[in-house]
Amino acid sequence: MFPKPLEKSSRNWQISYQVLLPLTLIVWLLPLIAVAVFSIKPEADFVNGNYWGLPSSFEFFTNYGKVFFESDMPRYLWNSVLITVPTVIGCIILSSMTGFALGVYKFRGNLLIFFMFIAGNFVPFQILMVPVRDLTLSLNLYDTKLGLILFHVAFQTGFCTLFMRNFIRALPFPLIEAARVEGVREWRIFLFVVLPLMKPALAALAVLIFTFIWNDYFWAIVLTQGPDSQPVTAGITSFNSQFRAAYHLMSAGSIVAALPPVAMFFLMQKHFIAGLTLGAVK
Repeated sequence: MFPKPLEKSSRNWQISYQVLLPLTLIVWLLPLIAVAVFSIKPEADFVNGNYWGLPSSFEFFTNYGKVFFESDMPRYLWNSVLITVPTVIGCIILSSMTGFALGVYKFRGNLLIFFMFIAGNFVPFQILMVPVRDLTLSLNLYDTKLGLILFHVAFQTGFCTLFMRNFIRALPFPLIEAARVEGVREWRIFLFVVLPLMKPALAALAVLIFTFIWNDYFWAIVLTQGPDSQPVTAGITSFNSQFRAAYHLMSAGSIVAALPPVAMFFLMQKHFIAGLTLGAVK
């Protein structure tokens, strides 16, 4: 039923695994390697058709200097921060409270409400494009960072509630009962008993939501336009002009845009793995 450990496999299979694994990793990393190489190539290489060859000159400082000092990329990055951070905070606050209510209290309609949160995750987001855009226009939230934040909070809360509710149900319930016996109010039980135990889940969820929102491109181009409110994923397309595309600058901008979520993952890696695996083994 379960895979046989590699140490117990035949010698031929162990050698095949050791050979195929590096090759698979290289193939998987090829797009990222290509973007990194494109980001240090001069524009002349693309004009002359040198797409996959070695760079004719090393233009790392020139290309990245143009991205940071001769474009609106710093503004787009700051917009992404102003959109992503409040969204992560809002999703965590709402989902931790709803997860606590749905995971601890037993009342009529509990499962129905929980299923409604889950059902929202199965709605294809392309279907929502027109009504959501019309809603933001009617509320004067189109092309604003606030409109994008509110939409992301509303759209991500369903998944976050599913994550939090299941995590809270795995916590030792006698701790909550003991606090109730001592006369502790419910909101204090949530803040001082349950919330400290949820730190691994909060860290894992923060990394996931940060990555989802930071890398969002679809809603960034649907609900915003221009450097005043667009995040970095949509801002990278500003390197395209009417008659040509600056692929070397787009590649450099893509590398810059990918650094924050990668850094966040490595900073929170310990808590992220603990949050995903806690409760997996009884």
